[in-house]
Formats: sequence, C-alpha cells, structure tokens
Amino acid sequence: MRAVGLYKYLPIENPESLVDVEVPKPKARGRDLLVRVQAVSVNPVDTKVRAPKDQVETEPRILGWDAAGVVEAVGEEVTLFSPGAEVYYAGSNVRPGCDCEYHLVDERIVGRKPRNLTWEEAAAMPLTTLTAWEVLFDRMAVPRAGEGPAASVLIIGGAGGVGSIAIQIAKKVAGLRVLATASRGESVDWCLSLGADEIIDHRQPFAGQLKKLGEPLVDYILCFNSTEQHVQNMADAIKPQGKIGCIVGAKNNQPLATSPFMRKSVTFCWELMFTRPDFQTPDMIAQHDILSSTAKLFEDGTLKTTLRDKLGPLNAENLRHAHARIESGRTIGKLVLSGIG
Repeated sequence: MRAVGLYKYLPIENPESLVDVEVPKPKARGRDLLVRVQAVSVNPVDTKVRAPKDQVETEPRILGWDAAGVVEAVGEEVTLFSPGAEVYYAGSNVRPGCDCEYHLVDERIVGRKPRNLTWEEAAAMPLTTLTAWEVLFDRMAVPRAGEGPAASVLIIGGAGGVGSIAIQIAKKVAGLRVLATASRGESVDWCLSLGADEIIDHRQPFAGQLKKLGEPLVDYILCFNSTEQHVQNMADAIKPQGKIGCIVGAKNNQPLATSPFMRKSVTFCWELMFTRPDFQTPDMIAQHDILSSTAKLFEDGTLKTTLRDKLGPLNAENLRHAHARIESGRTIGKLVLSGIG
C-alpha cells in the first residue's frame, strides 16, 4: 500500500524529510480495526516526532495521528464496529501512524464519524477534541454547564488546533465564561467566531488586560503553548485554589518552575491524549466514549469543525508543506489532506 514516511530525521525543507513509500498492507487481529483512510490532519506532535536528530530508520516510519475513514476489516475480538462503519480517531504514537492507505487502530480509541461532517472536517477533530475534553473534564474535573457555580477559563493559544475546539467545549459544554489569547487580527476574529467572550494579547502581561475586562482572576487556565513563558502570567491570573491544565512541556525537557503557584494552592494538571492508548490503561475505552459523544455534539450543531485549510491529496510533497505550516507557529485551526495521490 502507499504511504508517506521517513528514514532520516531532517529539516522539513529537505525533500528526504518525508518521502512516498510502499509498505505491506496490514491485517486486523485482536481488537484492531483495519481502516481505509479517507483523510488525515496534521498536528504539532507530527513535527516534533519528525524533528531533526541523529537517528536512521531501517524501515520507513509512518507518522500521522488524526484520521477519518471506513472500516475495511476487523480483528477476531472486535465488538464495537463492523466492516463498512465510518469512523474517526487519533491513534497511538507507539504504533505506526495514519499517513497511509490502510491503518490499524484499536477499536477502544475509535469513535463513529459525525454524519454531518465531510471526511476532511471529521479528520480535523479527534486529537484536539480528545485533548480538550480530557484536560477539562478528566484532569481538571470541570463541572458541566448547570452543575456548578459560574466560572471562567483563560485559554492560552486560542486559535490553535486544541484551542479552537477547547473554546467551544468550554463555552457550550462546560458553560464557562471564555477568555482566550490571540495576537493577530485574523486569530482574534477566529476565536470570537468560535464563542470566546473576550480576547487578550499573549505577548503582553496578562494581569492588566484581565483587570480591564473586569476579570482580574480566573477559575481555570488552559495553556496550549509556551508553558515556561507563561508561568508568572498564569500565577498572576489564576484564582486561589484554581486549576491549570497544560499540554506542552518546557523546551528541551528543562524543569518547569511551578513554585509561583504554591501560595495560591493551585492544582496543576498535565494532559497527553496518548496516555490512555500508549499505556493501554484500564479506562482506555473512554476515548471511544468521548469521540462517540462528541459526534452527537457535532451533529446537533453544539460543536463545529475547526478545519481551516485543505492541502490536497496525501503525498510527501503536500505533507511536507503541512509540516512547514505547523512549524511556522502561525497556523489557525486545522490542516487536512485527503485521499492518496
């Protein structure tokens, strides 16, 4: 089958950083689904895994952790899906990725594709939706709308992939007052269109901006980029006994200074969507449940896709372009490729 992979970890400008390859078509066994991939999206994790390093693969390494497609075959232990089912999922980063024609994925982390979304619109959503949902409800235990007192959340990086769906989930599902950070006109407009109540500039100190908005302290903070750069900003903005959720570690795995949060007894949570599938946790099926539940929210209009740009068929040239866009740090929403070409 056709796929896009790598042998060497190179700068994305190098034409050998991602190459078109032919690899054997896998077979479904156990709880695996064999999915005929229709569309994939690209996330920062793809570029981080591909980042230059002194390592050479003897077999092509296939990246990609966001897909929508049709179940082609199922393993003998599968109970949740049958051949012909339309699905969407994010996968596991300890297994080959979905930048290929046919992909194996454990049924417990797969949801049914929202019926009202195109393949491209659906492929844009699994990884970011799971990340935002897990950090809000599983890690930070944020109440659903109507189940707790009025509260506010500050989303750092509101226009990115995770920020774009987190704004919607925080507003529509959790019922929070949503403040988001953005620094450019088009990213400000994007965040407001998704439901953000207020916008502040992440290039400026947070405290003064929040005070002007009448929200000097927030109950929750979601930090979706540059965690180490915003430690003091977050310490200044969070309420005593508030909660902070982060998805990005400090650069070069440096220790993160969290002592500024001690005086306020702040709860600090890490979220990595891959934890459940990578470690085969006992509650791994929660990702199936989340994706199936959010499929209904897409269908009833509560949530909308964050697809921003379609970059053509899945091939090495187009995928290199997508990686370069992600690495620019200026991407709004999600980038998607569809079909093999």
